Amino acid sequence: MAASPATPPPGTPATAGVWTAVCHYTDLVPERGAAALIGDLQVAIFRTFDGRLYALDNRDPFTGVHVLARGIVGSRGEAPTVASPLHKQVFDLRTGACLDDPRVTVIIYPVRDRDGMVEIWTPSG
Repeated sequence: MAASPATPPPGTPATAGVWTAVCHYTDLVPERGAAALIGDLQVAIFRTFDGRLYALDNRDPFTGVHVLARGIVGSRGEAPTVASPLHKQVFDLRTGACLDDPRVTVIIYPVRDRDGMVEIWTPSG
């Protein structure tokens, strides 16, 4: 059930992935999720109160349902988190690690604010 991050490894050529604009930064409500469809990928995007952006796979690995964008945003210690709306497993927004079951992760995607547009990097392939 473990997944690897979509982050390109150091030295990966730019052609190994693509940045896709998905929405305006101001369209994202702090502490609420939004879903974006990039090709066949469903990505959950979060903007936290401190203005940081996070993107991860929208699929809950415990149920297979694409619902993480509807999860409850919070924190555990220093970790910004989202809890699945179904069975409440909590995922670290920075790493995708499930804080309730260390064997499980969700894919994370690099995300950036570029001139007011939120862009997500996904592997090409």
